[in-house]
Amino acid sequence: MHRGDLARILPPLLLLIVAAGLSLLLAVAIGSVRIAPGELWAVLIGDGDSLHRTLVLELRLPRALAALATGGLLGIAGALMQVLLRNPLADPYVLGLSGGAAVGALLAMLSGLGLTLVSGSAFAGAMLSVVVVFGLAHGTGSWTPTRLLLTGVVVAAGWGALIAFLLAVSPTERLPGMLYWLMGDLAYARAPWTALTAVIVACVLMVPFGRSLNVLARGPMQAAALGVNVRPLTWTIYAVASLLTALAVTTAGTIGFIGLIVPHMLRLVLGNDQRLILPASALGGGILLVLADTLARTLIAPEQLPVGVITAMLGVPTFLYLLYRSR
Repeated sequence: MHRGDLARILPPLLLLIVAAGLSLLLAVAIGSVRIAPGELWAVLIGDGDSLHRTLVLELRLPRALAALATGGLLGIAGALMQVLLRNPLADPYVLGLSGGAAVGALLAMLSGLGLTLVSGSAFAGAMLSVVVVFGLAHGTGSWTPTRLLLTGVVVAAGWGALIAFLLAVSPTERLPGMLYWLMGDLAYARAPWTALTAVIVACVLMVPFGRSLNVLARGPMQAAALGVNVRPLTWTIYAVASLLTALAVTTAGTIGFIGLIVPHMLRLVLGNDQRLILPASALGGGILLVLADTLARTLIAPEQLPVGVITAMLGVPTFLYLLYRSR
Protein backbone atom coordinates (compact mmCIF):
# COMPACT_ATOMS: atom_id res chain seq x y z
CA MET A 1 0.00 0.00 0.00
CA HIS A 2 1.41 3.41 -0.96
CA ARG A 3 2.21 6.10 1.62
CA GLY A 4 -0.53 8.33 0.19
CA ASP A 5 -3.12 5.57 0.65
CA LEU A 6 -2.05 5.09 4.27
CA ALA A 7 -2.30 8.84 4.92
CA ARG A 8 -5.87 8.77 3.57
CA ILE A 9 -6.98 5.58 5.33
CA LEU A 10 -5.44 5.90 8.80
CA PRO A 11 -7.20 9.10 10.10
CA PRO A 12 -10.78 7.77 9.78
CA LEU A 13 -9.73 4.42 11.25
CA LEU A 14 -8.10 6.15 14.22
CA LEU A 15 -11.27 8.19 14.76
CA LEU A 16 -13.35 5.00 14.72
CA ILE A 17 -10.97 3.32 17.18
CA VAL A 18 -11.37 6.27 19.57
CA ALA A 19 -15.17 6.12 19.10
CA ALA A 20 -15.11 2.37 19.85
CA GLY A 21 -13.19 3.03 23.08
CA LEU A 22 -15.65 5.74 24.13
CA SER A 23 -18.64 3.49 23.38
CA LEU A 24 -17.12 0.76 25.58
CA LEU A 25 -16.60 3.24 28.43
CA LEU A 26 -20.21 4.42 28.08
CA ALA A 27 -21.48 0.82 28.07
CA VAL A 28 -19.68 -0.11 31.30
CA ALA A 29 -20.54 3.17 33.08
CA ILE A 30 -24.31 3.30 32.68
CA GLY A 31 -27.07 0.86 33.46
CA SER A 32 -29.38 0.12 36.40
CA VAL A 33 -26.41 1.16 38.59
CA ARG A 34 -24.53 4.20 37.25
CA ILE A 35 -20.80 4.45 37.87
CA ALA A 36 -19.19 7.89 38.04
CA PRO A 37 -16.12 8.56 35.83
CA GLY A 38 -13.78 8.73 38.84
CA GLU A 39 -15.01 5.42 40.21
CA LEU A 40 -14.82 3.84 36.77
CA TRP A 41 -11.21 4.95 36.41
CA ALA A 42 -10.41 3.48 39.84
CA VAL A 43 -11.90 0.14 38.80
CA LEU A 44 -9.98 0.09 35.50
CA ILE A 45 -6.62 0.62 37.27
CA GLY A 46 -7.35 -2.20 39.72
CA ASP A 47 -8.79 -0.22 42.62
CA GLY A 48 -12.29 0.90 43.55
CA ASP A 49 -15.31 -0.60 45.28
CA SER A 50 -15.58 -4.41 45.08
CA LEU A 51 -19.22 -4.25 43.94
CA HIS A 52 -18.29 -1.88 41.12
CA ARG A 53 -15.34 -4.09 40.12
CA THR A 54 -17.65 -7.09 39.86
CA LEU A 55 -20.22 -5.10 37.93
CA VAL A 56 -17.70 -3.66 35.44
CA LEU A 57 -15.12 -6.42 35.01
CA GLU A 58 -17.29 -9.53 35.28
CA LEU A 59 -20.62 -8.38 33.83
CA ARG A 60 -20.61 -5.24 31.71
CA LEU A 61 -17.15 -5.32 30.10
CA PRO A 62 -17.40 -8.91 28.74
CA ARG A 63 -20.89 -8.13 27.42
CA ALA A 64 -19.74 -4.87 25.78
CA LEU A 65 -16.74 -6.62 24.19
CA ALA A 66 -19.06 -9.37 22.90
CA ALA A 67 -21.27 -6.68 21.37
CA LEU A 68 -18.23 -5.00 19.80
CA ALA A 69 -17.08 -8.31 18.31
CA THR A 70 -20.52 -9.41 17.10
CA GLY A 71 -21.17 -6.07 15.44
CA GLY A 72 -17.74 -6.25 13.83
CA LEU A 73 -18.44 -9.72 12.42
CA LEU A 74 -21.76 -8.60 10.96
CA GLY A 75 -20.27 -5.37 9.60
CA ILE A 76 -17.53 -7.19 7.66
CA ALA A 77 -19.96 -9.86 6.41
CA GLY A 78 -22.34 -7.18 5.14
CA ALA A 79 -19.55 -5.21 3.44
CA LEU A 80 -18.29 -8.34 1.67
CA MET A 81 -21.76 -9.35 0.46
CA GLN A 82 -22.46 -5.84 -0.84
CA VAL A 83 -19.21 -5.86 -2.83
CA LEU A 84 -19.91 -9.28 -4.24
CA LEU A 85 -23.46 -8.46 -5.30
CA ARG A 86 -22.94 -4.74 -6.03
CA ASN A 87 -26.16 -4.20 -4.12
CA PRO A 88 -26.53 -2.02 -0.96
CA LEU A 89 -29.49 -4.20 0.14
CA ALA A 90 -27.27 -7.27 0.58
CA ASP A 91 -27.00 -8.27 4.23
CA PRO A 92 -26.58 -11.65 5.99
CA TYR A 93 -29.95 -11.19 7.74
CA VAL A 94 -31.93 -10.13 4.65
CA LEU A 95 -30.38 -12.85 2.46
CA GLY A 96 -31.25 -15.62 4.92
CA LEU A 97 -27.72 -16.44 6.13
CA SER A 98 -28.60 -15.55 9.72
CA GLY A 99 -31.75 -17.69 9.51
CA GLY A 100 -29.81 -20.68 8.18
CA ALA A 101 -27.20 -20.27 10.90
CA ALA A 102 -29.93 -20.01 13.54
CA VAL A 103 -31.60 -23.24 12.33
CA GLY A 104 -28.27 -25.07 12.39
CA ALA A 105 -27.50 -23.80 15.90
CA LEU A 106 -31.00 -24.68 17.19
CA LEU A 107 -30.79 -28.22 15.81
CA ALA A 108 -27.43 -28.69 17.53
CA MET A 109 -28.78 -27.28 20.81
CA LEU A 110 -31.84 -29.54 20.74
CA SER A 111 -29.54 -32.51 20.07
CA GLY A 112 -27.51 -31.62 23.18
CA LEU A 113 -24.27 -31.02 21.27
CA GLY A 114 -21.39 -28.94 22.66
CA LEU A 115 -20.55 -25.33 21.83
CA THR A 116 -18.02 -26.27 19.13
CA LEU A 117 -20.56 -28.43 17.30
CA VAL A 118 -23.19 -25.69 17.72
CA SER A 119 -20.84 -23.26 15.94
CA GLY A 120 -20.10 -25.86 13.24
CA SER A 121 -23.81 -26.50 12.71
CA ALA A 122 -24.44 -22.75 12.47
CA PHE A 123 -21.73 -22.46 9.81
CA ALA A 124 -23.22 -25.40 7.89
CA GLY A 125 -26.66 -23.73 8.04
CA ALA A 126 -25.26 -20.43 6.79
CA MET A 127 -23.41 -22.13 3.91
CA LEU A 128 -26.55 -24.11 2.97
CA SER A 129 -28.47 -20.84 2.88
CA VAL A 130 -25.80 -19.29 0.61
CA VAL A 131 -26.01 -22.21 -1.82
CA VAL A 132 -29.83 -22.18 -1.88
CA VAL A 133 -30.20 -18.38 -2.25
CA PHE A 134 -27.54 -17.87 -4.88
CA GLY A 135 -28.38 -21.10 -6.72
CA LEU A 136 -32.06 -20.20 -7.03
CA ALA A 137 -31.37 -16.53 -7.81
CA HIS A 138 -28.87 -17.39 -10.52
CA GLY A 139 -30.99 -20.01 -12.28
CA THR A 140 -29.99 -20.31 -15.92
CA GLY A 141 -29.29 -16.60 -16.32
CA SER A 142 -27.41 -14.00 -14.34
CA TRP A 143 -28.21 -12.39 -10.99
CA THR A 144 -30.30 -9.28 -10.77
CA PRO A 145 -30.67 -7.29 -7.54
CA THR A 146 -34.45 -7.74 -7.46
CA ARG A 147 -34.30 -11.49 -8.11
CA LEU A 148 -31.61 -12.00 -5.51
CA LEU A 149 -33.44 -9.92 -2.93
CA LEU A 150 -36.74 -11.72 -3.46
CA THR A 151 -35.03 -15.10 -3.27
CA GLY A 152 -33.29 -14.11 -0.05
CA VAL A 153 -36.52 -12.87 1.51
CA VAL A 154 -38.36 -16.08 0.58
CA VAL A 155 -35.56 -18.32 1.88
CA ALA A 156 -35.39 -16.26 5.09
CA ALA A 157 -39.16 -16.76 5.49
CA GLY A 158 -38.65 -20.51 5.03
CA TRP A 159 -35.98 -20.55 7.73
CA GLY A 160 -38.39 -18.58 9.94
CA ALA A 161 -41.06 -21.27 9.51
CA LEU A 162 -38.53 -24.00 10.37
CA ILE A 163 -37.42 -22.05 13.45
CA ALA A 164 -41.07 -21.79 14.56
CA PHE A 165 -41.44 -25.58 14.13
CA LEU A 166 -38.29 -26.27 16.16
CA LEU A 167 -39.52 -23.96 18.92
CA ALA A 168 -42.90 -25.73 18.91
CA VAL A 169 -41.30 -29.12 19.56
CA SER A 170 -38.72 -27.81 22.06
CA PRO A 171 -38.99 -28.53 25.81
CA THR A 172 -41.09 -25.84 27.51
CA GLU A 173 -38.42 -24.91 30.04
CA ARG A 174 -35.97 -23.96 27.24
CA LEU A 175 -38.37 -21.76 25.27
CA PRO A 176 -37.86 -18.35 27.01
CA GLY A 177 -34.07 -18.51 26.64
CA MET A 178 -34.25 -19.72 23.05
CA LEU A 179 -36.74 -17.00 22.08
CA TYR A 180 -34.56 -14.26 23.58
CA TRP A 181 -31.49 -15.73 21.83
CA LEU A 182 -33.32 -15.76 18.50
CA MET A 183 -34.27 -12.10 18.89
CA GLY A 184 -30.64 -11.21 19.55
CA ASP A 185 -29.49 -11.26 23.15
CA LEU A 186 -26.10 -10.47 24.64
CA ALA A 187 -27.09 -11.12 28.26
CA TYR A 188 -25.24 -14.45 28.34
CA ALA A 189 -22.35 -13.49 26.05
CA ARG A 190 -19.47 -13.82 28.52
CA ALA A 191 -16.67 -15.11 26.24
CA PRO A 192 -15.97 -12.50 23.54
CA TRP A 193 -12.40 -13.55 22.72
CA THR A 194 -13.18 -16.03 19.92
CA ALA A 195 -15.36 -13.49 18.12
CA LEU A 196 -12.84 -10.66 18.67
CA THR A 197 -10.05 -12.84 17.30
CA ALA A 198 -12.19 -13.70 14.28
CA VAL A 199 -12.79 -10.00 13.56
CA ILE A 200 -9.05 -9.24 13.64
CA VAL A 201 -8.15 -12.29 11.55
CA ALA A 202 -10.84 -11.46 8.98
CA CYS A 203 -9.54 -7.90 8.61
CA VAL A 204 -5.93 -9.09 8.32
CA LEU A 205 -6.87 -11.71 5.70
CA MET A 206 -9.31 -9.66 3.61
CA VAL A 207 -7.71 -6.19 3.55
CA PRO A 208 -4.84 -7.41 1.29
CA PHE A 209 -7.58 -8.40 -1.19
CA GLY A 210 -8.76 -4.79 -1.15
CA ARG A 211 -7.59 -3.95 -4.67
CA SER A 212 -9.22 -7.09 -6.10
CA LEU A 213 -12.43 -6.32 -4.19
CA ASN A 214 -12.40 -2.75 -5.54
CA VAL A 215 -12.21 -4.12 -9.08
CA LEU A 216 -14.81 -6.83 -8.38
CA ALA A 217 -17.23 -4.12 -7.19
CA ARG A 218 -17.32 -2.89 -10.81
CA GLY A 219 -18.50 -6.29 -12.04
CA PRO A 220 -17.07 -9.80 -12.58
CA MET A 221 -16.34 -9.28 -16.29
CA GLN A 222 -14.38 -6.08 -15.67
CA ALA A 223 -12.53 -7.79 -12.82
CA ALA A 224 -11.60 -10.77 -15.00
CA ALA A 225 -10.43 -8.42 -17.78
CA LEU A 226 -8.15 -6.68 -15.26
CA GLY A 227 -6.54 -9.94 -14.15
CA VAL A 228 -8.59 -10.83 -11.06
CA ASN A 229 -9.20 -14.55 -10.59
CA VAL A 230 -12.93 -14.06 -10.03
CA ARG A 231 -14.24 -17.52 -9.14
CA PRO A 232 -11.81 -18.31 -6.25
CA LEU A 233 -12.30 -14.79 -4.89
CA THR A 234 -16.09 -15.18 -5.10
CA TRP A 235 -16.08 -18.46 -3.19
CA THR A 236 -13.68 -17.01 -0.62
CA ILE A 237 -16.14 -14.17 -0.01
CA TYR A 238 -19.03 -16.67 0.32
CA ALA A 239 -17.11 -18.79 2.84
CA VAL A 240 -15.77 -15.87 4.90
CA ALA A 241 -19.15 -14.09 5.07
CA SER A 242 -20.89 -17.35 6.08
CA LEU A 243 -18.29 -18.14 8.76
CA LEU A 244 -18.48 -14.62 10.22
CA THR A 245 -22.29 -14.74 10.24
CA ALA A 246 -22.26 -18.16 11.95
CA LEU A 247 -19.88 -16.89 14.64
CA ALA A 248 -22.07 -13.82 15.20
CA VAL A 249 -25.21 -15.96 15.50
CA THR A 250 -23.64 -18.39 17.97
CA THR A 251 -22.36 -15.46 20.05
CA ALA A 252 -25.53 -13.39 20.30
CA GLY A 253 -28.38 -14.91 18.28
CA THR A 254 -29.90 -13.46 15.12
CA ILE A 255 -29.21 -9.72 15.11
CA GLY A 256 -30.40 -8.08 11.93
CA PHE A 257 -29.48 -5.08 9.81
CA ILE A 258 -26.02 -4.26 11.25
CA GLY A 259 -24.47 -5.56 8.02
CA LEU A 260 -26.92 -3.45 6.03
CA ILE A 261 -26.71 -0.10 7.84
CA VAL A 262 -23.03 0.21 8.68
CA PRO A 263 -21.25 -0.49 5.34
CA HIS A 264 -23.78 1.62 3.46
CA MET A 265 -23.42 4.64 5.77
CA LEU A 266 -19.63 4.38 5.84
CA ARG A 267 -19.50 4.14 2.05
CA LEU A 268 -21.46 7.39 1.79
CA VAL A 269 -18.92 9.15 4.03
CA LEU A 270 -15.62 7.43 3.20
CA GLY A 271 -15.99 6.33 -0.41
CA ASN A 272 -15.83 2.82 -1.84
CA ASP A 273 -12.23 1.75 -1.21
CA GLN A 274 -12.55 -1.70 0.38
CA ARG A 275 -9.12 -1.36 2.04
CA LEU A 276 -10.81 1.25 4.24
CA ILE A 277 -14.44 0.08 4.22
CA LEU A 278 -13.73 -3.44 5.56
CA PRO A 279 -11.91 -2.43 8.80
CA ALA A 280 -14.17 0.63 9.13
CA SER A 281 -17.26 -1.63 8.89
CA ALA A 282 -15.81 -3.88 11.60
CA LEU A 283 -15.34 -0.89 13.92
CA GLY A 284 -18.60 0.82 12.91
CA GLY A 285 -20.63 -2.38 13.35
CA GLY A 286 -19.10 -2.92 16.76
CA ILE A 287 -19.78 0.66 17.87
CA LEU A 288 -23.40 0.52 16.70
CA LEU A 289 -24.10 -2.78 18.48
CA VAL A 290 -22.42 -1.63 21.73
CA LEU A 291 -24.61 1.49 21.76
CA ALA A 292 -27.74 -0.50 20.78
CA ASP A 293 -27.11 -3.03 23.57
CA THR A 294 -26.54 -0.23 26.09
CA LEU A 295 -29.89 1.25 25.05
CA ALA A 296 -31.57 -2.19 25.21
CA ARG A 297 -30.57 -2.75 28.84
CA THR A 298 -31.28 0.80 30.05
CA LEU A 299 -34.44 1.82 28.17
CA ILE A 300 -36.85 -0.06 30.49
CA ALA A 301 -34.38 -0.84 33.33
CA PRO A 302 -34.28 -2.99 35.39
CA GLU A 303 -35.91 -5.07 32.62
CA GLN A 304 -33.97 -5.59 29.37
CA LEU A 305 -34.97 -5.65 25.72
CA PRO A 306 -33.41 -8.07 23.21
CA VAL A 307 -30.85 -5.99 21.30
CA GLY A 308 -32.31 -7.28 18.02
CA VAL A 309 -35.39 -5.14 18.73
CA ILE A 310 -33.24 -1.98 18.71
CA THR A 311 -31.31 -2.91 15.55
CA ALA A 312 -34.57 -3.79 13.78
CA MET A 313 -36.03 -0.38 14.70
CA LEU A 314 -32.99 1.22 13.06
CA GLY A 315 -32.67 -1.21 10.18
CA VAL A 316 -36.21 -1.45 8.84
CA PRO A 317 -36.50 2.28 7.90
CA THR A 318 -33.00 2.14 6.39
CA PHE A 319 -33.89 -0.93 4.34
CA LEU A 320 -37.12 0.66 3.08
CA TYR A 321 -35.24 3.86 2.17
CA LEU A 322 -32.62 1.89 0.19
CA LEU A 323 -35.36 -0.15 -1.49
CA TYR A 324 -37.12 3.09 -2.49
CA ARG A 325 -33.88 4.52 -3.91
CA SER A 326 -33.16 1.35 -5.90
CA ARG A 327 -36.42 1.49 -7.88
